[in-house]
Amino acid sequence: MMQTRRDVAKGDVRVVPLARGLAVLSAFSAAQPWMGNHEIAVETGLPAPTVSRMVHSLAALGYLRYDETQRKYRLAAAALTLGYAAVAGDGVQHAARVEMQRFADASDTHVILGTRDRLDVIVSESQAGKNVQLDTHLATGIRVPIASSPMGWALLAALPEQERFYLQSNVERKSGRDWPALRRQMAEGMSQLHEFGFCMSFCGRELASVAVPVRVPGHPSVVLACVGRSMNRARVERELGPRLAATAHALEERLSVHH
Repeated sequence: MMQTRRDVAKGDVRVVPLARGLAVLSAFSAAQPWMGNHEIAVETGLPAPTVSRMVHSLAALGYLRYDETQRKYRLAAAALTLGYAAVAGDGVQHAARVEMQRFADASDTHVILGTRDRLDVIVSESQAGKNVQLDTHLATGIRVPIASSPMGWALLAALPEQERFYLQSNVERKSGRDWPALRRQMAEGMSQLHEFGFCMSFCGRELASVAVPVRVPGHPSVVLACVGRSMNRARVERELGPRLAATAHALEERLSVHH
């Protein structure tokens, strides 16, 4: 079952110090690369003295780097090595890279591959078409809430029912007054996947986001998505969505053969 950083930090695991150290490392992101003790404590829910001990140890081991001027930490080489090792061993990501670039160039879109991390989708690969002039801010490492994005809805729809309900209950617990709106969005997105084979959303009159899950035996489900301009609903339903779904299906078949 899925756990939040706060759940892990509070000790709902066998090896509490390890879990707390991992919670500290997980607090850093591309959007928030530098953090002080107070910010880490707020993000993880750990007591300030515990954070102080953890960051000191992680810095000594090479997982964090301390900047005396800012009095803040960021991930260091040892932590990056773990991330690169995970990426290098991900056959899905490697196989998807060429297909993503081909699709991005053909459709003039920004194409993203994402995986679930707790209540977020984290971008693991990002490719832009040659003629695309669109800054989506969806670089590798960026997190997108699972409850409010087509990428999240596509992943939720691909999960086993019990795991999906568990995630939704966690979203409800954390969302408060926003839960009714988020519940409707998730239900509509998953309904779109069953009806069309993909999830979609629109921002304004021209910007569209489309997503479809990629299911490969022996791998956690990932999501393939694209974002582009001049994408009205008719074009998405008739052209872009089916092409993205076909790309995801081809990727599933390719990876299943080599599994």
